[in-house]
Amino acid sequence: MSMPVLAAVRGRLFWKILFGFGVTFFLMVQTLWVAIQLFDDPPRPIMRLFEDRLAPVEVASAAAALETGGLPALQRMVAAWPADERAGLMVRPADAGAVPDPAVLRRDDVLIRHALAPDGTVWQLSRDLSDLRIPPRPGGPFKMPPEIILLGVVGGLVFSAALARYLIRPILRLRRGFDDMAGGDLGVRLGPAMGRRRDELADLARDFDVMAARLEQTVAARDRLLHDVSHELRSPLARLHMAVGLVRQSPDRVAVTLDRLELETARLDTLVGELLTLSRVENDAPRREDYFDLHGLVASVVADARFEAGPAGVTVESHVTPAASLAAGAMLIKGSAELMRRAVENIIRNALKFSPAGGVVSVSVDVDERAHRHVLRVRDRGPGVPAEMLGSIFEPFVRGPDGSRGQGYGLGLAIARRTVEAHGGRIAAANRRSGGLEMTVTLPWTMTA
Repeated sequence: MSMPVLAAVRGRLFWKILFGFGVTFFLMVQTLWVAIQLFDDPPRPIMRLFEDRLAPVEVASAAAALETGGLPALQRMVAAWPADERAGLMVRPADAGAVPDPAVLRRDDVLIRHALAPDGTVWQLSRDLSDLRIPPRPGGPFKMPPEIILLGVVGGLVFSAALARYLIRPILRLRRGFDDMAGGDLGVRLGPAMGRRRDELADLARDFDVMAARLEQTVAARDRLLHDVSHELRSPLARLHMAVGLVRQSPDRVAVTLDRLELETARLDTLVGELLTLSRVENDAPRREDYFDLHGLVASVVADARFEAGPAGVTVESHVTPAASLAAGAMLIKGSAELMRRAVENIIRNALKFSPAGGVVSVSVDVDERAHRHVLRVRDRGPGVPAEMLGSIFEPFVRGPDGSRGQGYGLGLAIARRTVEAHGGRIAAANRRSGGLEMTVTLPWTMTA
């Protein structure tokens, strides 16, 4: 016996199903028998038919042979009968005063016929019926045969055991899956072990696989983030350590070293701040109850971006319609205006960072009334992104192929994606045919006034 079956036998649920369905099956069999006994016509045993019809014919035929051919003719006919039938027929001279009678009389369990032989002798033929009787078998209530009781007991146990095993096996697999997951094995999957099952337990196993896959992805992303954070912190910390060493070796370079310490400290502060923002996006944004105007928020960010883009010779074009002038009314978004502003700033600043001098960054916000959503597009005329990196630029600490341009840690677009998704939207990147990159953000309407 396999281990799952042994575990099932020891389980309390197995015994509940076994005895519950076993008793039910037994009661069904017994109830069916009682119903048959109460409402159906009683069967007529085959021996009863022999007593009523065949045995009288047998005695009458023996008397006819005796009357026509005498005792020798009767003996020849009886010799062809089976041994048990020959033993049941008795022939003797009739008592004094007996007369031939063509009728077959019955006295208790004996059939009697008087026949006249050709020589004038009256013979008595008798057929004993007691050997044909089958003794009644002992039975339970309502004359229930022991076979029926045994069928109910054995059938109920077999049926309920098979049903209990069928139901318990997937539950045991689920339990082992949870145990494996609790032990750290996030790669455990239960769907293949369910085979061709198409019931609620199979659905539960598939839901378990989905949960395990998401948990495995979350843990992998956490580990990857911790690795990337430690890598990003190592460089500024190493430079800080070197600056302290230079001060000790050359006390006259204190001023230069302090400037380096201040710069590296600022970089660390920026990195920690972006990490905190990323954490806030994942934990706080969905629970915020603020409502804000996306169109006005984007217009404000564009105004700040124009101020920043001026020294680099980059033009920022805006195609943002104020929400108040929209035909559909003031369409608001529920969530965190602060985090959404940070996300939009990161997208526009990313476009500014990779735009050449004299380039143009276009920002537009449209309304898709059929789909009930806002569509934000940011287009630049920079070098674009290799096609194989379009899906990964939104991951933390991922930089483009020309990542040395400008300063940053590759967290801006990751923050933007997490913020947009926390607000029920989506963000995607695509290379433009004319050159450059286009970021598209879609956000659902929250309410219409």
